[in-house]
Amino acid sequence: MTTPRQRLSNAGSRYAAARESLRERATPHLGIDSRALGAFRIALALVLLGDLLAYRLPGIEAFYTDDGVLPRSALAEAYPLLETVSLHAISGSARVQTGLIAVAACIAVCLLVGYRTRASTGLSLVLLASLYARNPYVINGGNTILVVFLFLSLFLPLDARWSLDGSHRSGGSARDDVGGRGSDERGPDDCADERKDGVDRRLCSVGTAVLLLTLVSIYAGNAVSKYRSDPWMSGTAVPRIFHLEEFIVRLGPFVSDHVAVLTMVNWLWIALLSSSVLLIVATGRLRVGLVVAFVSAHLGMAATMRLGVFPFVMVAILLLFLPTEVWNRVEAVTSTLPAPSRPTVDAYRSDGGNANETVSPAPSRTRRGIRVGATLLLVGAFVALVWWQAAGVGLVDLPAAESSGELSEVSWSFFAPNPPDASSWYVVRGTLESGDAIDVRDGQAVTYDRPPDAAETYPTTLWHQFGFRMKSAGESQYRPVAAYACARSDRDVTSVTVFHVEQPVGPHGPVGEPEKQERTHTAC
Repeated sequence: MTTPRQRLSNAGSRYAAARESLRERATPHLGIDSRALGAFRIALALVLLGDLLAYRLPGIEAFYTDDGVLPRSALAEAYPLLETVSLHAISGSARVQTGLIAVAACIAVCLLVGYRTRASTGLSLVLLASLYARNPYVINGGNTILVVFLFLSLFLPLDARWSLDGSHRSGGSARDDVGGRGSDERGPDDCADERKDGVDRRLCSVGTAVLLLTLVSIYAGNAVSKYRSDPWMSGTAVPRIFHLEEFIVRLGPFVSDHVAVLTMVNWLWIALLSSSVLLIVATGRLRVGLVVAFVSAHLGMAATMRLGVFPFVMVAILLLFLPTEVWNRVEAVTSTLPAPSRPTVDAYRSDGGNANETVSPAPSRTRRGIRVGATLLLVGAFVALVWWQAAGVGLVDLPAAESSGELSEVSWSFFAPNPPDASSWYVVRGTLESGDAIDVRDGQAVTYDRPPDAAETYPTTLWHQFGFRMKSAGESQYRPVAAYACARSDRDVTSVTVFHVEQPVGPHGPVGEPEKQERTHTAC
């Protein structure tokens, strides 16, 4: 006869066995190779550095100071909550803003090399979110995706591979697999194995599941929004988008007139988005093929369109979906390259622990409580993200107060359900003391005709994002823009008038005539 304690022990054993069985079944679909985590960390840090140094740093004075187009007073008027929570709103000085970006860049370098990885990830998240909050007019969906995945990364061991933290943990030993053998000691079949000495190379946990499912939910939500769109389902969306000249750069103008090719791209992109669930369901070569297809699509966007960090963020996240076989091949290739020392490789158990560490059979209540709390936070965050995306595509009804806002501006349904149907640009007319009018941008005569290249009217990506987001802003939000134009003009202008000009476009190019709207008039 078994005692109550024995029955409880047997029940616990059966539960543990069932949980491990479920984990083993889920690992091929929801697990992430430890080397993918290392590559993702490196790619994420490079995207961070690119955003900070290539996009934000050159635009500090224009976009992040009180002498720019959005002083703190204007931010407080339009977004009082953001002005309150942003660390970058403590000062309107260019020197302070430069210092904060420099600190953020140094922390991103720490993330890149895997030094104090979790702390670097958290600090990068705080500083980046603060920077974005300082001027919400110069961000797009790619920036918010970057913030979200920085947050989700806090729950994963990004230092699993190729990190200084991993090197310090193991005392500097350079092991390439979980058995502790060097690369020159591997057998011929080692690269094909997904397990070494009973330890899986892949981490499978709630954190990995949420991370992978979040990206798939973004693609799936995007597919749903396109199904609900007449332009996308008629094949005219992509040809129309490629006539929005303010978005089209680099190789884009060379393909904008090839309507048949762009129509095919329209349908291929919808088909690819529709198959995004296979990123989770599929394994092996099919999953690799899907990852390559998505990466190719995003690199194509980067080569033809002005989308900021969005394509590069998505490519970084897609690295997490590459299966073990791919990383085995990567290691096989890189192991032949000359290097003074090999970065440490730590193996991780499926529950997220280090395979080289002793596992306590009975974790403390505090540790168990933290783990449960983190799990609940992750699941709650995922549910909130899915709900937000469903609201963005109209699948969830919002309260009247929220539905009146422009959720589409911050949702992840890029160019959907209805892509812009008009190309737009700005004309800043300055009036001289003589009464003559000039275009403040280039000092030439004022014209409202369609420019030869609308993209050139926006000097940088941030200026384009700012202009695009400001289209629906009120007159008070344009006053700092006019004041900035007054201060930066090299001519003695007595007043400045800001016009927003739009011209409708279709799949075959512009239609109709440009229409101008005066947004503000300011005396200099």
